[in-house]
Amino acid sequence: MKNLPLILAYVFLAPFVGGLLAGIDRKISARMQSRIGPPLFQPFYDVLKLLEKENLVARRSQNLYIIFYLLFMVFTGGLFFAGGDILLVIFAFTLAAIFLVLGAYKASSPYSFIGAERELLQMMAYEPAVIFTAIGMYMVTKSFFVSDIAAFRTPLWQYLPGIFLSFVFILALKLRKSPFDLSSSHHAHQEIVRGITTEFSGKALAMIELTHWYETVLVMGIVYLFFTPGVLFAAAMTLFVYFFTILVDNTFARVKWQLAVNSCWIVTIVLGIANIIVLFLLKR
Repeated sequence: MKNLPLILAYVFLAPFVGGLLAGIDRKISARMQSRIGPPLFQPFYDVLKLLEKENLVARRSQNLYIIFYLLFMVFTGGLFFAGGDILLVIFAFTLAAIFLVLGAYKASSPYSFIGAERELLQMMAYEPAVIFTAIGMYMVTKSFFVSDIAAFRTPLWQYLPGIFLSFVFILALKLRKSPFDLSSSHHAHQEIVRGITTEFSGKALAMIELTHWYETVLVMGIVYLFFTPGVLFAAAMTLFVYFFTILVDNTFARVKWQLAVNSCWIVTIVLGIANIIVLFLLKR
C-alpha cells in the first residue's frame, strides 16, 4: 500500500504535532495578552498528568463513547492521508463527533447536557461549509479522492476563493476557538465549567484532548489541500491560517449560538454557493 507511510505518520506523529500546535497556541495567546505563558510542552504535561489521575465517572458506559470517539478520529485521519474518498472522510469525521456528544449525554449532567446540545448546534452550523468544500473540490478536480485533489496541477484556492474563505470562517467551530467556542472552551475565563467535557476526568479527559490533537491535524490537512501541489507554500499557508485563528480567538469574545449558526450559514450560502455557481458557469 503506497500510502501506508502517510497513514502511520498520522497515527503516530499527529498527537505530537497537534500537542505542539496547542502549546504554540497557548504561548502566542499569552504573548498577545502580555503574559509569559506556560511552557511549550505544557499540553503534553497536562495529558500525562490526567493519565495518572483517578477515573471518576457518573456512568461507566460514558467512557466507552470516548474510546469510539478517539478510534473514529484516528480512522478518519488515516482515511484522509491514505488519499481516500473525501465524502467518506467527512462522514467518518461527523460520526466521530457524534460519539463525543453521546458520551456527554450519557453522563446525565445538566452542564454536559447543555454542552452536548451546543456541540450539535456547532455541527449543524459548520457541516454545510464542509460539504460545499468537497463539492467545490470535485467540480475542479473531477474526483472525490484526496490523492487526486492533492495532485491537481493548480492550487485550488484560485478556483475556490469563496469556499476557502467559508471553510476558514468555520475553523473556529472545528478548533473550538472564539467567537464560536460554544460547547467547550480552552480558556478558563470563558466559563465556570467545561461544557461538554464537564463530567469527564482522568484517562477519558486525556483521550478527549488527544483526539482534539488528531482533529487539529486533520482539519489543517484539509486546509493544506487548497494550496497544493507546492509543498512548502502549502505548509506555510496552512500555518498562516492556523495562526490567523489564534489571532481571531484572542480578538473576539464568544457569541450566542443563534449568531454563530446564522453567521456560518450566511457566509456559507453567500460565499460557497456563489463560488459553485461561478464554477458551473465557467465549466459550461
